[in-house]
Amino acid sequence: MGTTDLGAILDLAITKEEEAFNFYMDLTKIVADKQTRDALEYIAGEEKKHKEFLIGYRDKGVGADMRPGTAVVDYKIAEHLEAPEPKPGMEQKDVYLIAAHREKNAHEFYLSLAGIHPDGEAKNVLLKMAEEELKHKEKMEYFYTNAAFVQTDGG
Repeated sequence: MGTTDLGAILDLAITKEEEAFNFYMDLTKIVADKQTRDALEYIAGEEKKHKEFLIGYRDKGVGADMRPGTAVVDYKIAEHLEAPEPKPGMEQKDVYLIAAHREKNAHEFYLSLAGIHPDGEAKNVLLKMAEEELKHKEKMEYFYTNAAFVQTDGG
């Protein structure tokens, strides 16, 4: 994406958030485990909030005064493990790994958009969105580690 037209960028970002919401909701339909479905529905809800924020910013300038959030831990699991293809009956850990990859890509998407903007309001909004996606990646990788490396009684 080479454009710096903020309206076009926001429209693209809104579309990406809609796609993410639909992806997670579609994934809930093939996941048997209720806990995993709940996590996917939660993250889908977060993507819906992102869309609403972006629409508010685009249409009314709402959110331009966003402040940086808390520090995010990037476990870098998605960078080292390949995402499996979604399929019915997949293990919990695979669902979370797929989601972590999706969030990694969203984080990189917003970082790349921020990278073509000069310092200012638009860049700050895009960096905040990148941070939000990295928080989602952190959560999915946390869930992944808990599902992949189950704690036993022995420690």
